[in-house]
Parts: sequence; C-alpha cells; structure tokens
Amino acid sequence: MKQLFKVLSLLAIAVGLAGCIASPIELTPQTEQRLRAQPPIRFLLTFDDGPSASSFWNPTMTVLDSLASNPVQPNLKAVFFVQTGAPRAGDSDIGREVMRREHAEGQILGFHTATHSHTNHRSLSPEELEQSLTKGCADIAAITDAPPVLVRPPFWNYDKRVFAAYQLHGLHVLLTDLSANDGKIWGFNASPRRRSHMLRSMSEVRERIALGELPVVDGVIPVVVTFHDLNRYTARHTREYLQILLDSAQATGVKTAEKPFYDDTAALQAAALARTVRDSSEPVKLPGIWNWIWDGDSH
Repeated sequence: MKQLFKVLSLLAIAVGLAGCIASPIELTPQTEQRLRAQPPIRFLLTFDDGPSASSFWNPTMTVLDSLASNPVQPNLKAVFFVQTGAPRAGDSDIGREVMRREHAEGQILGFHTATHSHTNHRSLSPEELEQSLTKGCADIAAITDAPPVLVRPPFWNYDKRVFAAYQLHGLHVLLTDLSANDGKIWGFNASPRRRSHMLRSMSEVRERIALGELPVVDGVIPVVVTFHDLNRYTARHTREYLQILLDSAQATGVKTAEKPFYDDTAALQAAALARTVRDSSEPVKLPGIWNWIWDGDSH
C-alpha cells in the first residue's frame, strides 16, 4: 500500500510537470453578473511540509521574511502545516527554532505529519495513527501552548476512519482552492508556467464563487492557496507569487478585498475554520489530478 502511494505521488508530479495547462475559462456575461452579487475575496495562504531544517539559506525563513516585508501588503499571516517528526523538517533543532519564529510572528501552526517521512495517514494502522496524532499535537502545543485545530492530510487523502481520528483530536481538515503545484522539493522544482497555471486555476475558482459555493466570513470570501515552504524556488519567488495571485484575480474578473491577504491571526483562523470539511462524506474538489487519483477512494 505504501509503495502504491509513492507511485501515485510520482505520477501526479510527472503529469503536473509535463501536462498542458488549459486556457482560462471564458468569463461569460452571466458569470460576470453573478460575481457582482458576491463580496470580494481574500487570499488565505497556506504552506505544507515545513519547517525547513536547513542551516544554509533556509527556505522557510525566506518565506517568513517575504510575508513580513513585500510590495503588496506587509506582515501577512499564513497557516503552516508542519511535519514534526521529520528530521529534515520539524524534528530538528533548526526546525523547532523556525516553528517558534512562526508562532512568535503570528503565523498559525497546523498539523501535517508526525512520522519520520511524508506518510499517508491511511497507510497507518489505528495504533500508529493515534500515536502520530498524539505526538504531532503535543509537539505543536509545546511551541504554541495550545494544540493545533487545523490539519491537512498528506497527499490530500483521508477516509472515514482517519477523519474520525482527526475529530477525536479536535483537528479540522483544511484542503485548498488554489495550488501552486510546487510540492516537488528535489530535482526540477521550478515553475516556469506559474502565471498561466494560476490564471487557469483562478478562473475555475471564479466559477464556484459566482455560484455562491464558497462561504463568506466577515464580509469577504476566503480563497485558500497552497504552497510548499521547503521548495527553494517557491521561497525565492514568494513575493512574486503574491503579485501573481492579485494579477490572476484581476484578469479573471474576481474582486479582491481592500486587504487582499490576511494580516490578522484571529481573522485568519476564523476564515480557515470556516473553510474546513464538516463531514467525511462531504464531496470535495482537490487541486490538479488528485480528485482523479482518489476518486471514490477517499471518503
């Protein structure tokens, strides 16, 4: 089973790198009219797989620097889904130092994994899953003085058993609306088509916004965006990605709030909780080809 997950993950990466990016969905007069009745959006930034344990040009630290200081909006807050058991991430002195900085700067620490590697939770036995969740929540609480409330399943994958285990630990599943498809950390991890990809993805989200499918929180629609802070390319281009998001919204006819990103921790957490999955049988839309991979298998 674990080998299958690895093969599927590699397949997803290969298809994501090699596949063609479709053109943006055309903005029809009907959709344009529906959008006028919707409030503006605010981008809810999330980062997976960190924190980096690198002592050389730490990419997570670079992301934090970019969130704090950029031409778009200063002191941005994001959700960092951390791996507390991975030696190249949170199970290291540097990783724990980075997580302490994240918390001190008002970033939110969510749970991703507490195993030695990026393990699909469905591959764990009930005992292993319980041990992982207990350890991960305790690791995060040791830094934040409170257990996490948000979880992002590795590979976006969970079933009723895993979902129930999350609930027992007070964890709420947060998926995503937009993904930079930057999960590849080693090898070719650049994204030369990042603008066209985000433009197409934004047009797809726009259709859901026009239909009123996304909830409104404090007068804005939170749109969840996913990056990976272990990716050095992403770290180098974080400020550019912020502008790409704004450009993509404008180009697809989507209104952004006066503050297009979250800069308040409490507001960020409220918005994130409003976007979580309420029930394990709830149909979800996953980024890229993940719906195809897990179709009929996740819930």
